[in-house]
Amino acid sequence: MRPDTPAAHTTEAERLLRTAAQYPGDREPLYLQAAAHRELAGDRPGATALYDELLSGEPANPHLIRSLKAANLWEYGHEAEARAIIDGIRREKPADAAPWEITAETLEAHDELEAAEATLTEAATLLLQAPTPLPHPTQSLVITRHRIRRMLALPHDDWDTLADRLHTAAVPLDELHDPKRLWSLGSDDPAELQAEITRLRSELGTYRTALSRPFPVAVLHWPKAELDELLAAYPELEAEYPTYRAHLTDIEASLRELSQAGTPNLGIVRATVPSYEAFAASESTHPSNSDLLPQYATTLAARARATAWPPSRDAGCWCGSGFTYGECHGGTVSA
Repeated sequence: MRPDTPAAHTTEAERLLRTAAQYPGDREPLYLQAAAHRELAGDRPGATALYDELLSGEPANPHLIRSLKAANLWEYGHEAEARAIIDGIRREKPADAAPWEITAETLEAHDELEAAEATLTEAATLLLQAPTPLPHPTQSLVITRHRIRRMLALPHDDWDTLADRLHTAAVPLDELHDPKRLWSLGSDDPAELQAEITRLRSELGTYRTALSRPFPVAVLHWPKAELDELLAAYPELEAEYPTYRAHLTDIEASLRELSQAGTPNLGIVRATVPSYEAFAASESTHPSNSDLLPQYATTLAARARATAWPPSRDAGCWCGSGFTYGECHGGTVSA
């Protein structure tokens, strides 16, 4: 479970920083997660310090770090510095969608909708030249642009139509992004309130949260040899993994269920017994404790070890069978 109090966020940030010291090769994604937790704990200067520490070196994603820093700075009164960073990002035209979207959402959060829409249009012009399928961050950007344009009462253009096609939830995107929706929250009509509850549930998986910037919801995959070794050493975990075939089926079924619920940015992380045992030791917990498994998956994902799911139907299946995804787990859940 994710922390839900400032003290818990501070504790989690400290844990991530300790992990970064143990795994210097994964320092950047771990620092970004720690900074997000500091923001949620209300320690915005502390988050800025982490962003600055990353930027003082040679980060892999400087535009992403700077966009997050700008969003954080503006929240605690450093508007001029945040604007300067945002202007710099727009001039440099990053090739990744995430910095553009974070920058636009920062402008939106401070009621600068026209500037946010212009930023996302610049990004779409740059990023939508590549053939489909679009990567998830670019899809998210197009959908965010649709939402802001709805608030500005702008007519649909081709990219709004694309956003409609990309949106697969039951509630249509125009309805989800209707700026008049807030009115229904004050309605006395049970049908209107129920409709809004349905829309909100659909919306949950659409928006990027502070802890998923960029952060996949990841599921553990134990290759067969690793799973055999794990269960031989810790038979208490057999309840979690009755057979290898069931393990693979559960992975695909879980990811499909999350996808159908609208959860974005899904991934699979490859587990190994040595790294799991090292993680358990770092948490002062015995590896036989099944509650440790989701934490292990989250930490691997935070260290940028996740592989995006689903692969294309013609790509190799994530399970390592040697078949394409379409021939293997991309066919039926029971495959």
